[in-house]
Amino acid sequence: MYERILVATDGSTLSKKAVTQAIALAATCGAELIALKVVPRYPQAYFEGSVPLNAQDVARIEGQWAADAQAAVDAVQKAAGLKGVKAKGIVSKSDLVSDAIISAAKKHKSDLIVMASHGRKGIKRLLLGSETQQVLTHSLIPVLVLR
Repeated sequence: MYERILVATDGSTLSKKAVTQAIALAATCGAELIALKVVPRYPQAYFEGSVPLNAQDVARIEGQWAADAQAAVDAVQKAAGLKGVKAKGIVSKSDLVSDAIISAAKKHKSDLIVMASHGRKGIKRLLLGSETQQVLTHSLIPVLVLR
């Protein structure tokens, strides 16, 4: 059915549930799992909502974010391995999370994207946006959304 499944994670409780389901699906299908965590760059301008920091502090913060992301995908790899699923962890740096997810899915020839959705509605959805909605709208690869 599926040969390669990409699961997007942000380390939240909700995305951990999606990871668990993606691992189970990969085990059932005999598919390889690609775990992806997208890390943003630190905002540099006042209008992006940043606190002005020097270059060393920005590098330190971005380095910590990258290390945390690597730990998250490593945890997915370990959990998948315990279920007998071959897994690969990827950290991508991008401010456009949905584009990074779609791009990684294409690059790694995934035939399914699995991700979680908070299910926000109304003004919260308008203000906070939805990466899941963006992936659903723009991906040519099937997307399984879990809540």
